[in-house]
Amino acid sequence: MNKINIGLIGYGTVGSGVVKLLRARKSYIKNKFNTEFVIRTLCDRSIHKKKTRGLGKARLTKNIQDVLGDPKIDIVVELIGGMHPAKEIALKSMKNGKHVVTANKELIANCGKELFQLAKKNHCHLYFESSVGAGIPIIKSITEGIVGNKFKNIYGIINGTCNFILSEMTQNHYSFAQALAEAQEKGFAESNPALDINGMDSAHKLAILIYLAFGKSVNVKEIYREGITHISHDDIEYATSLGLTIKLLAIAKKEDNRIEARVHPTLISKDHPLASINSIYNAIYMKTDPLGSTLLSGEGAGQMAAASGVVSDLINFATRGHSSALPSNLHSEAPGLKIQKIDQIKTKFYIRFMVIDKPGILSAITGVLGKHNISINSVTQNAHNPSLTVPVIMLTDYTSGKMLRLALNKIQKLPLVRGKPVAIRMEKLW
Repeated sequence: MNKINIGLIGYGTVGSGVVKLLRARKSYIKNKFNTEFVIRTLCDRSIHKKKTRGLGKARLTKNIQDVLGDPKIDIVVELIGGMHPAKEIALKSMKNGKHVVTANKELIANCGKELFQLAKKNHCHLYFESSVGAGIPIIKSITEGIVGNKFKNIYGIINGTCNFILSEMTQNHYSFAQALAEAQEKGFAESNPALDINGMDSAHKLAILIYLAFGKSVNVKEIYREGITHISHDDIEYATSLGLTIKLLAIAKKEDNRIEARVHPTLISKDHPLASINSIYNAIYMKTDPLGSTLLSGEGAGQMAAASGVVSDLINFATRGHSSALPSNLHSEAPGLKIQKIDQIKTKFYIRFMVIDKPGILSAITGVLGKHNISINSVTQNAHNPSLTVPVIMLTDYTSGKMLRLALNKIQKLPLVRGKPVAIRMEKLW
């Protein structure tokens, strides 16, 4: 029997889920993989306030060094999140010859290359399946399942909170505030949801996918990021009337030596499979050569979804043996790749203006757009009512982010325009 001693650091939602799953699958893992996982030490800063039933003879401690300094621990599972002390835990573990499993997207996004190089130097494994999409096997798919393919485009719905909010706004006609409150009530959003709704969580995950698929270590600050707080129910309704839906997409595209890296609300056709991904579900849609289009989907958040990814990493480690390496080269970068600036990227746009409905306003707006070489594909305006502020919806042809930004800055200053125009990029995914 292959016995593997685990040092588990972090006994919150995911950590307790890992313990629960290992206990439930104990006989299955023994019979199928001839392996027994033993939680030798469990470290948590408030461990003595938590329920620890089912941990057997595991040592309970607040001291991280009790895990890192124990020569009998084979693999450290880091589930505390954030950069520090998570980075120090991973570095010290591998320097001490211990393998590491983590679900920490911020750590891998910001320090992945450094950690992969240290893992190689010290003949250690670093597993991180749950860092993107929780239990959805996107990491293993890219690094093993379709590793022989050339990756072209990646489109990801990789934040369950934002997807839940947009789904509620679409299906139940909620306002943004109502949908966010519902997400918080159900435990799908933090009390401070800023990192989710401003797109930062998705940006961390996209940085990981870009590194794995394209071999480019991306500074998260290089990823264009736009959240969903400006999306109104009006935008949802207009999108629906146009046969479109709004999703917060993490997008990566590679052409020659240029990579697009962006996170923002996106209008996509309701006919595309990504449009049907609702609630807290995540999905990653990839275009590769020669395989073509691939879609992976499942619960991208929650205790057992994340625990599933962590336990899968542990089993992968056990079945590979302590000295085998992952087939993908994760410790070095592909040369010459550059991140394309958002101002240079051309897309179609949906634009919503709030205007005083008086003669000449449409010609004034289209005149400014024309001066910036922005063509209009369609215009929608509510029934004429000169006493009210009314929305005007325009769909543009392809234009650069820079040209649109310059045009909207001028349009916002027009006397009959009220408030800041809302612009949402459109993507043709088929």
